Amino acid sequence: MELLQKYRINIVLFFCTAFTTCLINGPYYSMAIMTILLSHEMGHFVMCKKYGVEATAPFFIPVPFPPFGTFGAVIKMRGYIPDKKALFDIGAAGPLAGLFFAIPAVIIGLSLSEIRAVPTTEDTHYLGLGEPVLFTWLAKAVVGDVAEGLDIYLHPVAFAGWAGLFVTALNLLPIGQLDGGHIIYALFGKKSELVYKIGIIAFCGIALFYYPGWILFAMLLIVFGFRHPAPLDEFTGLDVRRKLLGVAMLVIFALCFTPVPLRLEAP
Repeated sequence: MELLQKYRINIVLFFCTAFTTCLINGPYYSMAIMTILLSHEMGHFVMCKKYGVEATAPFFIPVPFPPFGTFGAVIKMRGYIPDKKALFDIGAAGPLAGLFFAIPAVIIGLSLSEIRAVPTTEDTHYLGLGEPVLFTWLAKAVVGDVAEGLDIYLHPVAFAGWAGLFVTALNLLPIGQLDGGHIIYALFGKKSELVYKIGIIAFCGIALFYYPGWILFAMLLIVFGFRHPAPLDEFTGLDVRRKLLGVAMLVIFALCFTPVPLRLEAP
């Protein structure tokens, strides 16, 4: 009972988000996206506990409108991170845990998806998804080539998997206190500020000249993305294994990111 009282807000938000995601895209989508988001945040939470960093339980953010029914989930870290190893592990654990469930969701969902003719009437529009490279590879492996005039109509589980790749890419942006920012700081220390600046400029360029849907997120990055608090020990570097994994995380970001995630398609 005491545990329920302690986490009552987290529990209420969890079930509210389960409801909104179910309302927007159905129960299969809801179960899949909630699993992906929960695993991502629990990856961070478990690593925080491992290194003695105080952290809240995940707070889910319900949104009662399309396309996702949620703005994801967050945890808040309180206190100092001891060293770069802890910072790296905390930053990398979330995306890796989420990806562990997002990729199977894409594969299973694609196997359940239908290939249909694209609507041809002039007054018909439908929501198109930008395909990150990883999603395109998986689609070719599961569905194969799709003939002209046809398109894959995603099963809700596949859409949840796509959303999981989308969330992974956003979190791995090498900027500020995002997961990618943690990883970059662990790799480069104070020199990471230059990477943050380049990342913010590039992202703002995409938002202004390529996809205006990013503008709000770009503004948040401008406000919060230029600096990263240092760990208590910022002199001890990472071992070779973590450095290689850091490079792999940047590759994962490139494979999961799409500059134009959503677009209204016309026949």
